[in-house]
Amino acid sequence: MDKALYDKGLSIRTQVLGEDYVNRNINNVTDFNRHFQEMVTEYAWGGVWGDDALEKKTRSLINLGMLAALNRAQEFELHFRGAINNGCSKEELRTVLEQIAIYCGMPAGVEAFRIARRVLDDIEAKD
Repeated sequence: MDKALYDKGLSIRTQVLGEDYVNRNINNVTDFNRHFQEMVTEYAWGGVWGDDALEKKTRSLINLGMLAALNRAQEFELHFRGAINNGCSKEELRTVLEQIAIYCGMPAGVEAFRIARRVLDDIEAKD
């Protein structure tokens, strides 16, 4: 493992997904999934998200489209929260969700809006 890349990935992962989520994943590592968690942190977060060629905000919007297309609701919700953490406005998020509906199909759009509404309501309730 490249320790510097892992540490960079851990920092970015925490910024985007939040400390609580990352700590839950790191603290619940077992011998079975330890290498996988290290891979995700090092390669996905350190290597890909750590590449400054794209801003985190742009990466978040791209992820939402891909996760909706793949019908990965749990990951979509996680990355929708991350997109907010990365500075995406409600208008930008709404526009991306509309584009998801057109390119991925209305059922994907309906699900994306349903998840987004739940997240936004949750955030609003905490404020």
